[in-house]
Amino acid sequence: MDMVYNEQLNDYICKAEPIEWAVIEVCANKDYTLNITFASGERRVFDASSLLSKKVYEPLSRLDFFMKAHVGGDTVVWNDDIDIAPEFLYDNSISLK
Repeated sequence: MDMVYNEQLNDYICKAEPIEWAVIEVCANKDYTLNITFASGERRVFDASSLLSKKVYEPLSRLDFFMKAHVGGDTVVWNDDIDIAPEFLYDNSISLK
């Protein structure tokens, strides 16, 4: 984290680097995988099929709903009730090289 002077505020502010595992782009696939681009620039694929049996993620088993995945904040979301922690997505995904 760097301290930088902000002329508009006439004060110093902290300038934080983006968190490496923050999601900046997502593309849902019909096989219940997500192609994810993280703030680090790394592209990874996450297989969400193992989550579908968990009660909170049951709505994702409807393919039309799953395909509505989008970026919200720094992670993948579907609505106000369903999201997946970005660090979980990163730790449980495979690199696309």
